[in-house]
Amino acid sequence: MVCFCFLVDQRRMTLKIRPVAAMCSRCGCAASVADIKTETRFCYVPFCWRSWRVVICTFCGSILRSYAR
Repeated sequence: MVCFCFLVDQRRMTLKIRPVAAMCSRCGCAASVADIKTETRFCYVPFCWRSWRVVICTFCGSILRSYAR
């Protein structure tokens, strides 16, 4: 079971970022909407992926809200 953990990895890619009229509740800076795709791979072959939309802070990088697509 330990070997299985080293053969699986997960890659997160940002597809598109758009500004939005909102502020971060943690640091008070501007926020933006981003489309994110997560790809889970086994031995470098992708077998599962998921896309979703998030509201993310442009300064501290915290995810403020996420939406399923």
